[in-house]
Amino acid sequence: MKQIRVGEGGAVLVAALYFFCLLSSYYLLRPVRDEMGIRGGVDQLQWLFTATFVAMLAAVPLFGWASSRWPRQRLVPAVYLFFIAMLLVFYLVLQGEGAWGPRAFYVAISVYNLFVVSVFWSFMADLFNREQGKRLFGLIAAGGSAGAMLGPGMAALLAQWIGTEQLLPASAVLLGGALVCAWVLGRRASAEPRAGEALGGGIWEGVTLLIQQRRLQGIALFIWLYTTLATFVYFQQAHIVADAFTDSNDRTTTFALIDLGVNMLTLTLQLLVTGRLLTALGLGRSLALVPALLLLGFAGLAIAPVLGVLATVQIIRRAGNYGLTRPAREVLFTGVDRNARYKAKNFIDTVVYRGGDALAGWLFTGLKAAGLGVSGTALVAIPITLGWAALGLWLGKTFEEEAHERTDTRS
Repeated sequence: MKQIRVGEGGAVLVAALYFFCLLSSYYLLRPVRDEMGIRGGVDQLQWLFTATFVAMLAAVPLFGWASSRWPRQRLVPAVYLFFIAMLLVFYLVLQGEGAWGPRAFYVAISVYNLFVVSVFWSFMADLFNREQGKRLFGLIAAGGSAGAMLGPGMAALLAQWIGTEQLLPASAVLLGGALVCAWVLGRRASAEPRAGEALGGGIWEGVTLLIQQRRLQGIALFIWLYTTLATFVYFQQAHIVADAFTDSNDRTTTFALIDLGVNMLTLTLQLLVTGRLLTALGLGRSLALVPALLLLGFAGLAIAPVLGVLATVQIIRRAGNYGLTRPAREVLFTGVDRNARYKAKNFIDTVVYRGGDALAGWLFTGLKAAGLGVSGTALVAIPITLGWAALGLWLGKTFEEEAHERTDTRS
């Protein structure tokens, strides 16, 4: 492929395989998580979102402590080993009865998915520079999308065959594959300056960096707006599926098939579109493109609040995010230092993200209590989407201007 240059192929291949294992592991669990959310009570989802946010607040200082003391070669494997152990524990827990197990699993997986992906992209921003990121992150993300197709495909098949709970050990095995790839990439990068050093600093340094740097604040707000819109659509989906299906395995299969359709489109975008668009449009317009399309989707929902339109909005939002917005957003982190890549990025990707989830969950609940259905929440979402698009343009513009200034200074 034209995006890959001499000497980059091996690292890109391993990174893509790494992301393949990571997302196949998570997407094998995603339909299980969504089913556990319904099993714990669809009217309790806002509490689960709040509990996830609280869990993030507890987890982030632990990660800050570890990243301050351990070098990257120890930090990244330690994160994955912890979550492998967690999955095996929950496999035993979910054999029992009661609502607390499914609810705890929902919260744990909602923490798990953001942490493992955040650590992955921090690692990528450490290994590749900003010019490489624009060329290669789409291809690397395509590896993840292939895994994200395998995961729900396996879940849809196996949930009916062996049962929902049996998917957890399979997910742990796939996460072990990601751990091996991380180790291989760590060995390749071990000769880099400071690769064997811990980041140092305090456990809340990520918060301090966020307060100090305008770019990080912009990225945090960008993610906040995205997750607010995502939560609105997610809550509607949960209610619709809960009303349509009464069997647990049927609901798991339905969520898996939705994920499969989204990820097939995402993979197509990443292989054929992402790298070219990032290069041709620039970062700002690439970040604003999906919000612009989503404006049309929410307008459609406001006019025709039916399942087909809702499914279309989900596809635009999720495939567009994974196929274009997320790779473009990760390029922004190639322009900050290592502490910001790991500590501030982790805080943004976890606490800010889940904080947005929690607030949006309660906002949706309040709007629903006030009598707003799909049409009403879609109308509320339109101005939020406009702000999201404008912020994407600003982030991309400031990034490109800084890159040109650095180039002019060196020349």
